[in-house]
Amino acid sequence: MNSIALVCGSFHKKEVEEMISHAESEAAECGLEITDVVWVPGSMEAPLATARLLENERIAGVACLGIIEKGQTSHGLAMGQAVIKSLVDLQIGYDKPVGLGIIGPGAEPEHIESRLEPHARAAIKAIQAMIE
Repeated sequence: MNSIALVCGSFHKKEVEEMISHAESEAAECGLEITDVVWVPGSMEAPLATARLLENERIAGVACLGIIEKGQTSHGLAMGQAVIKSLVDLQIGYDKPVGLGIIGPGAEPEHIESRLEPHARAAIKAIQAMIE
């Protein structure tokens, strides 16, 4: 069984805890074992935590779970683009999959709840697909 890890943004902790539950369920269905869950303050810190996990030989992949809401400025969009690019670069650099389960950037509060499960499950499915 392949070991994977989760990097979780704590800014929306209640919602991300729900995402973890869905990710755990999906991992079990995919034959993956979540061995590490690392909480970070927000999505901006996800790339560093992901890099640290990808360095570990026993970790086959990492799923990043979080939410980047739409704000009153373009800060969230710029940050989200930087985070996603960094995660893609890490995936290529370490030759290990990184599942993107970050809702947004630009998520409106009324759209978050319906995306928690599909984003969490898709992040795990992406890891499974790339491991195989």
